[in-house]
Amino acid sequence: MKAMTPSATLAAVVGATPLPRTEVTKKVWDYIKKLDLQDAANRRMINADDKLKAVFGGKAQVSMFEMTKLISDHLK
Repeated sequence: MKAMTPSATLAAVVGATPLPRTEVTKKVWDYIKKLDLQDAANRRMINADDKLKAVFGGKAQVSMFEMTKLISDHLK
């Protein structure tokens, strides 16, 4: 897989090192699990903290499927 460079916003969560898309997603999930950001009632929803809210375009909560698309917008 080709290494992608995260935007400065996404780098606050996963680091600034270029990574394959799969590794970026894995690191975001590690971050979500570490801070217990999955919604307790609906595990498919992610509650954003300040860093993730910037990645998610200001949204306080997104589905895990929408999250993947929003992360892609921060990779080049």
